[in-house]
Parts: sequence; C-alpha cells; structure tokens
Amino acid sequence: MNPIKLYHFPLSGHAHRVQLMLSLLELPVEIIFVDLAKGAHKQPEFLAINSFGQVPVLDDNGVVLADSNAILVYLASKYGHGHWLPTDPVGAARVQRWLSVAAGPLHAGPATARLITVFGASHNAEDVIARSHTLLKVIDQELSNSTYLAGDAPTIADISGYTYIAHAPEGNVSLQDYANVRAWLARIEALPGFVGMPRTAVGLQKDA
Repeated sequence: MNPIKLYHFPLSGHAHRVQLMLSLLELPVEIIFVDLAKGAHKQPEFLAINSFGQVPVLDDNGVVLADSNAILVYLASKYGHGHWLPTDPVGAARVQRWLSVAAGPLHAGPATARLITVFGASHNAEDVIARSHTLLKVIDQELSNSTYLAGDAPTIADISGYTYIAHAPEGNVSLQDYANVRAWLARIEALPGFVGMPRTAVGLQKDA
C-alpha cells in the first residue's frame, strides 16, 4: 500500500498519538513536518486540509482527516482487525469515555501544564497542576482494577491518553505518587512497535 501521510510536529502530543498508532499497526507512513513555530499551520495551504489549523492531519490515499481522536477511531476501524476498538456496545462506550477524558480533563490538565513550560503558554500553572493531580488520582484508582484504561487489552483509549500523561513531568506534574499509572505507561511502552515522543529538558525533566 502507499504510505499514509501524517502532517506532524515532533513535540505535539496530539500528533504523537497518531504516529504511535500508525507504528503499532505497522502501517507505512510518510511524515510531513509542519513548522508550528513559524506558523505553517495557519497558512492557506494547510488550512485547506484542516480549517482549524492544527496538527495532526492524516491523508490515507485521499481520505483526509483531522483531530487526533477521530484519526485513532479511523485507523483502528480500518486497520486494527478488531483489536484496538471494541465493536460491542459496552466496550465501545468504555473507549469513548476515555477519548472524552483525553479531549477534556487531560487536555485541561497535563497537556496544558506542558504547554506552559514547553511553549510558554499563559495559563495559571498552579491551577493547571492541581487539575492534573485530580485527574491522575482518578486514573490511578481506575487502573487498580484493570490492566488498561478500557479493560484487559490495549485500545485507542490508551493511545489517546498515553502521551500527555507520560510527558506530564515536563509540565511540573509529578507521577511519583501514581504507581498504577506508571505501571500502565510501562505496559504501553512495552507494546511491539512503540515509538516515543522526544522529551524536552523542562519542568521535572531537568534532572532526568
């Protein structure tokens, strides 16, 4: 098959979600660098493929999709052979719950905390870090009862949640108190085909 095009920025956790999924599915991919620092994502040629001006964007032989969670659903449905997105009502709902968490509390917590330190975003760091720990306590408790977020097998719920949780220390959000979360991250990193996102030397990563 022809390579799937992924419009990507190396330090974008949203883009990394899709890169990771493509790698886990062993799909051929052509990475197209979008220079966010120079505003390439706001230029007319990029806005023509994603009117929101955000990475990632996927081009699967003419099927053009934006939004990382939507792309995960597409990839799992088309190429996952039933392993990454349950089709039964309960399993599908459990995954959707965590996709909503990724788009809501995870974005407002660890992802935003990282935006402050890595990209200089103007948010109240104390509030964002507090929100992050509120979320991590819930996730840690949930993972005391299951191997992965939506059950005993990995799904796109885990891929959607992985990157910003794994990189939470970059936003000064410590994972030290969350043993179940750290064990879950290790399980994701042990999956065949795992690829990580580059870490930056900011936040709690300074001495790592």
